[in-house]
Amino acid sequence: MDAIRRRSPVAFSSRPARTVIRDHWEIALSFDEEGPGPWLVDLCHQPRWDLQDGQIGDPSPAVPDVPGACRLENQLLINRMNGTQAALWHLGSEEAPVLPDAAGYTDVTDATLFLALFGPRIFDVTEHLTNLDFGNPQRCTPFLLQGPLAHVPCQVVVLARGEDGSGGVLLTCSRGYAQDMVQVLLSAGAAHGLRPAGEKRFKSWLADL
Repeated sequence: MDAIRRRSPVAFSSRPARTVIRDHWEIALSFDEEGPGPWLVDLCHQPRWDLQDGQIGDPSPAVPDVPGACRLENQLLINRMNGTQAALWHLGSEEAPVLPDAAGYTDVTDATLFLALFGPRIFDVTEHLTNLDFGNPQRCTPFLLQGPLAHVPCQVVVLARGEDGSGGVLLTCSRGYAQDMVQVLLSAGAAHGLRPAGEKRFKSWLADL
């Protein structure tokens, strides 16, 4: 019997220089010419869960109290979406975490696209694609925005934001939009040097937050 293969919906025109197989995913660790940034990284292999519960956050996990608020701890990002729903994104998993044996959890990893955009000038790229206010000075990072990016309904988390336009965002949307979304992002970011990069660069950037 052939081994199970899980495939990302993302395909870049350049092939990665280094890859690894993890939890049946082929993961790009690096590309030959990643440049000085900004970067676009495929994170579709990272586990993502949806949690819906009328008593959300009581007693665990540590879901933020306010919709739009996020909590990043031990490379687990918990995003409060509304009164009864949260999204849990695992950003550094080397081994697949076990879905909790509790009502309300749904594994949406294989149903959604998951991308990271980060580095210098990243908000110069995103402003071409959305009216979502990533620069709201009243919002402390990380925070969640829900709305259209490139006319596609998305969940977008602003992880970091610098006064010079540097920083990083994560976005997720339906898997079916994956290749169109990647092409639009790379096209909008071409003038700013946006290039595909591997998981290694994202984890290095995340560790410095």
